[in-house]
Amino acid sequence: MARDVWKRTLEQASKYAHTIQFYFQGEPLLNKELPQMISEAHEAGLYTIVSTNAQAITTEIAAALISAGLSRIIVSMDGLSQETYGAYRIGGDIEKCKNALLLLHEEKRKQKGNTLIEMQCLRLRTNEHEWQEMKKHYRELGADRLVLKTAQLYDYADGHPLMPTDNRYARYLLGSDGHYHRKPMGKGCLRVWSGCVVTTTGDVLPCCYDKAHVYSYGNIMDKSLRELFCSDKATAFRKAALKEQPQICKECAR
Repeated sequence: MARDVWKRTLEQASKYAHTIQFYFQGEPLLNKELPQMISEAHEAGLYTIVSTNAQAITTEIAAALISAGLSRIIVSMDGLSQETYGAYRIGGDIEKCKNALLLLHEEKRKQKGNTLIEMQCLRLRTNEHEWQEMKKHYRELGADRLVLKTAQLYDYADGHPLMPTDNRYARYLLGSDGHYHRKPMGKGCLRVWSGCVVTTTGDVLPCCYDKAHVYSYGNIMDKSLRELFCSDKATAFRKAALKEQPQICKECAR
């Protein structure tokens, strides 16, 4: 994100928001200015969250994130072994994840920081035999909290090798037509009334499920965040979310 887009976003968001999430369909630690951005948001009184695959976390980066006043960091670790982890995180190294958790834990201790370190695991068929072990040992790995969440899968109509065997932990159910379908969701969504996404180029989107930027309200460099959030485009999207539901709403876990 260019510096002018970030400054404009922070200036506008700090008037209304209580939280900034520094991630959207990518790896936030690729941005070398991230610790500085977190520090500036922290100074503005905002709760800050980063979600990372942790492959780039070093001692220096861990120290910078804690020092910046980061409120919460989510480390995605979908397994306890390289085999189970790599089934979803293709090309990822589980040892880097484990090392990152310990580095963050140690920096938090040294700096007497308040950052919540969260280990997050997608519930997959490949790691379901490890869920109980995770619950027992996540603190030993360096995390303060463990979150197990359902996974969004693609091309699931005929089943998917990563779909959990227990339907309670899958977003999809087998229908009478022999195909899997998204579990029914209630209409309406607090998310599109309470927040939005600002992309690296300044486009304002209704939520993080608008991955292709289809429903943009406009650009924060052209209008204020308040104008965009209360615009006709935003109102139209919210009405659609209550009725026929756009495709992105049908894929959401809420």
